[in-house]
Amino acid sequence: MITVVGSLNMDLVTKTDKVPKVGETFLGVEFKQAAGGKGANQADAIAKLGGKVAMIGRVGSDQFGKTLIESLKHDGVEVSQVQVTEGISTGIATIIVNGDGDNSIIVVSGANFKLIPQDIDRAEEVIKESAIMIAQLEVPIGVIKYAFKKAKQYGKYTVLNPAPARELDQELLELTDLLVPNETELEILSGRTLVTKDDMLVAAKELMQKGVKEMIVTLGGNGCLHINKTSSNHYPAHLVEAVDTTAAGDSFIGAIATALSEGKSIEAAIHFAAKVSALTVTREGAQDSLPTKKEVEEYMTDI
Repeated sequence: MITVVGSLNMDLVTKTDKVPKVGETFLGVEFKQAAGGKGANQADAIAKLGGKVAMIGRVGSDQFGKTLIESLKHDGVEVSQVQVTEGISTGIATIIVNGDGDNSIIVVSGANFKLIPQDIDRAEEVIKESAIMIAQLEVPIGVIKYAFKKAKQYGKYTVLNPAPARELDQELLELTDLLVPNETELEILSGRTLVTKDDMLVAAKELMQKGVKEMIVTLGGNGCLHINKTSSNHYPAHLVEAVDTTAAGDSFIGAIATALSEGKSIEAAIHFAAKVSALTVTREGAQDSLPTKKEVEEYMTDI
């Protein structure tokens, strides 16, 4: 079992030729609504890959919340620990995509920031049954710390995806077994400008001196770096024609956790995750783009 503590958002995507100026109105090209939120994406990725996973989070008492819960449940995520919060909206992300494919995004966290330590206590039996706990930074950091402390109390492996990036204190870093930032997030976490691989290694080593056990730095089309206290290794990405990179990082983290929960080594987990994220970027959407275990197996056979 894997426990994911994190966000559930409804993505409201409008495609348009250009982004309107203040006071300007014109017709858009396309609109669609899609289940998202980094926490929910990662939980959904795990479920589709055949992992047993439970989600801890909050939604509002609105139709978006009902839809998000049903979507996760349909894909096999245990949703009994997703609480419904009265009087506040479900988290939403309003996304405007212009004719060049560039995004402008407004996120309203809504119920995500109503997650409280008591929600973690309520899920204690689920945490006991899990081998791994995953969190991101789209819910209150204080709750993440509380959750990781609870996980450590029962000897669980913790994975932190520091997105959206912000400075993290030493206490949370000490509670983190595996930190998975991208390049930009590593810059913010370390306060360093990163140009070369050596820059990334220096930044990663500094964070590990503060307590993180190991790190995977995702590099988009350039693959990823795995760094621990004794070594560092670069793993290339699979070359595919990317259609939409939404949820690529979430699928990668979900795949890492799934493989580790099955007893695979971190190296084998990274190879598996590279295949999963490669498949994800060939499709549009967040949870809609996440591949199933069967699709990944077929892709691995093809290559």
